[in-house]
Amino acid sequence: MSPEQALSELQALADPARGAEMAAYHKVARPYLGVPVPRVAELAQDWRAACTLPQRLDLAAALWDSNIHEARVAAAKLLTQARIRPDDAAWALIARWAEGFDAWALADHASVAGGKRLVADPARLDQVETWTTHPNIWTRRAALVMTLPWTRLTHPKPAELAVRERVLGWAETYSSDPDWFIQKAVGWWLRDLSRHDPARVRAWCAAHGATLKPFALREALRHIDQTA
Repeated sequence: MSPEQALSELQALADPARGAEMAAYHKVARPYLGVPVPRVAELAQDWRAACTLPQRLDLAAALWDSNIHEARVAAAKLLTQARIRPDDAAWALIARWAEGFDAWALADHASVAGGKRLVADPARLDQVETWTTHPNIWTRRAALVMTLPWTRLTHPKPAELAVRERVLGWAETYSSDPDWFIQKAVGWWLRDLSRHDPARVRAWCAAHGATLKPFALREALRHIDQTA
């Protein structure tokens, strides 16, 4: 599967009217074909099955570099897999993308792939921590989105609890960031953690919640009553 073939398959499904609606919604200047995400995911699954790992990495890189919205979604889907061995090249590609994120939707798709690579090798959190002071807000936000898997553990081991505490420290730094998307990401991270460790979220909010925007604090505490 060459990049030209993959783009041709995407373009064959284009819906210009839907593409115009997507462009207006996402508010980032790039081509939008109007292909629904589930259909893009189906194509990416087929391409993944037809490629070796080096071919898949090359395809993902080319699709992302095309700057077409759906091609970038497909690129992320090509790398969204729990087991990729070896995966250093896959992580390096995702990390490169993260440095240039420019919109929440594509950042989220790529961050799902990135989260799986972080779980596979938590030592990569050292690199992610450098993103917490990055001038690009989408890169800063990705540090929280990619670490969401650690909020969803029912019986975390000591090392996994240490990761949670590390990211909660990042969230403390972010709590005074005025950007809406950063605030929303902090609330999202805490909300997901509250399903499994409501006491820790209560403690964090008691100590740092006053620096959050009210909407982000409400998001963080949304499920606390149900989990009390």
